[in-house]
Amino acid sequence: MGLLNALRAVRCYLSPLSTSKSWLSTKASLLGDRNILLMGAPGAGKTTVGRIVAHRLGLPVIDVDDDVLEKSWKMPVAAKLAAVGGERFLEEEGDALCNFSASSCVVSLTGSNPLHTAAMKHIKESGLVIYLDVDSEDIVQRLTRMKVNRIVGQETGTSMRDILHYRKQFYERWLDLRVLCGTGDTVEEVAEKVLKAMERYQNHASETFVSTRGDGVESKTLFSDVVVEGLATDGGLYVPKNGFPNIDAREWLRLVHMSYPERALILLEKCIHPLDVPASDLRTMIFKAYGSNFSSEAVAPVKHLIHNQYIQELFHGPTASFKDLALQLMPQLFAYCLPQMCNYLILVATSGDTGSAVLSGFSRLSGSDTHRTGVLVFFPEEGVSEIQKLQMMSFREGNARAVSVLSDFDFCQRSIKRMFGEGGLTGHLAVEYSTVLSTANSINWARLLPQVVYHSSAYLDLCRDGVIKFGEPIDVCIPSGNFGNAMSAVYAKQMGIPIRRIICASNHNRIITDFITTGEYDLRARPLALSHSPAIDILKSSNLERFIFHVSDGDGHLVKELFTSLDRQQHFQVPEPLLGRIQQEVLAGWCSEQDCLAAIQSVHTHTGYLMDTHTAVAKVVADRLQDASCPMVLCSTAHHGKFAPAVFKALQIQNIPEDPVEQLKKLGSTASRPGIHRDMMKCLEGSSRKEHTVCQAEYGALVEEVDNMIQSSFLKVM
Repeated sequence: MGLLNALRAVRCYLSPLSTSKSWLSTKASLLGDRNILLMGAPGAGKTTVGRIVAHRLGLPVIDVDDDVLEKSWKMPVAAKLAAVGGERFLEEEGDALCNFSASSCVVSLTGSNPLHTAAMKHIKESGLVIYLDVDSEDIVQRLTRMKVNRIVGQETGTSMRDILHYRKQFYERWLDLRVLCGTGDTVEEVAEKVLKAMERYQNHASETFVSTRGDGVESKTLFSDVVVEGLATDGGLYVPKNGFPNIDAREWLRLVHMSYPERALILLEKCIHPLDVPASDLRTMIFKAYGSNFSSEAVAPVKHLIHNQYIQELFHGPTASFKDLALQLMPQLFAYCLPQMCNYLILVATSGDTGSAVLSGFSRLSGSDTHRTGVLVFFPEEGVSEIQKLQMMSFREGNARAVSVLSDFDFCQRSIKRMFGEGGLTGHLAVEYSTVLSTANSINWARLLPQVVYHSSAYLDLCRDGVIKFGEPIDVCIPSGNFGNAMSAVYAKQMGIPIRRIICASNHNRIITDFITTGEYDLRARPLALSHSPAIDILKSSNLERFIFHVSDGDGHLVKELFTSLDRQQHFQVPEPLLGRIQQEVLAGWCSEQDCLAAIQSVHTHTGYLMDTHTAVAKVVADRLQDASCPMVLCSTAHHGKFAPAVFKALQIQNIPEDPVEQLKKLGSTASRPGIHRDMMKCLEGSSRKEHTVCQAEYGALVEEVDNMIQSSFLKVM
């Protein structure tokens, strides 16, 4: 019965655990003379877990109830509570804890200690606070078994579950480390997780990142370095050296009934070391990122479309595309990790959606961060929709601007990568302006990482809604251009989400489909063809480099050889055995322009749902490749309003208004699912068709725009 076993005999406390003896032998240097402070709700098993952990580490154990409060009051805690009442009890308990002093101990706090601010500030100074995040049903069952029907602060008429939910905010405020306890975990398993969490905390230097083109030598590049640098110095992309943490099924089940921000917090805590970004700061960032700025409280809801197909709406953020799911958080991570001595210019290439999402995300920064960070977006003049262009042009104030280029996305992205690799340019900017270049494209790890959350969340939503039971597979179909969205699904699968097939859907440019089918990546004599789905009008898919690194078991030499060949000869071919592994991981298909529009009309006719063009590409490919044996999730990467002319064409609607605002209103009257996007409408209503900078398709011209941006902004050193 999980934590119901907390009252086992002491001999059970001392049962062997699997934590390495070599690490345990270093306990003296683990925290110096600091305490290990176990925090959690009443019934979380803090006392029992504390005894196990103390025994394993050879440290004294202190239970605040037994060893501090009762000795101070000279009466049982329950008697004190009965004598003075809940409010007075909290004050006297806090006063007692403020006088507490110990070092190098395992301390089990009471469930109500975190409610007293002064006491927790005092105790937190003495050690590391580890939150035992135990399933509330496990706690309720244990308290029932112990005949506890009321706890401190629980008013008449308030249920135990409600008071436990209320207290959670205080535990979240004070934690340094979270130990997520799976549904039904035993106290021995919880103690094991505590020891592993402490081991992880101690071994910060082991959570490093390597380049996809690296030689495998020991890396000292930490998360905070990767966020700021963006691109590895050898031209490769950063990936975590040890891969992603694998989460067991019982922990995943804890996430099923959580909100999107709560899921994001749990998952990202496991991927970002607390010494890079402390848990309390990460929580603040996440709840700011996924709050009222999203038009849906669910953030990334999953809705039934037709048959066994479901659609995950990733367009409820402020700029109406899936890029918001990463770019409302990434700028906050970037600002947090910034060194103090430099200014940073974020360079971004966009095929449409990334540009406005980056500008929106960085515009929400506050304080000194805004004075040291600038954003310059390059986009193809003829390769984005009118509404996408207007969205980018609406950001004209302060330290951000967008510049169009008389070329395609690949030229913009290639030029930015070249700037990063030119020592003369980066040196000039550093010396002359104290400015360092970085990027917010999905080549930046902090851009890609948050996307893992929504793929995980889609599966959890299906579990919550009873469509599947945890462990049953799903397929995912993703409109694919730069391969970042698909790569984040691969990583979600690595973390333990049972995704069976990851299907990449291309438009008629189909570079990814051809590669996954043949193993040959060939850009020779292959011009980019504009389409109704411009966000995936990409021929050089940056994140494919991470994917090949993944399927080749981290063969940096091979990746470097392949992508050097692509840079020089515009071509590479992967070995046959590697192609087999690629095809085990992902499938791919492509969609013609005619089929894309036909899918929009067909789905609208049969369901009343109006897809955008990119989602339609995914729908067409999913219909061809799925076998209907499990649910299929279609990633809806943008709101249909962003591509209004193409949607009107698909629906065969005549007399289309010229004004984009009127186009959105007309679409809104045509279909109610999904509704008009409030933030996109607001943005367009406040936007004006002012002249914008148009840059020639020359590398030197883009460099000149970078220099102009710095000189004309607050980044210039006076």
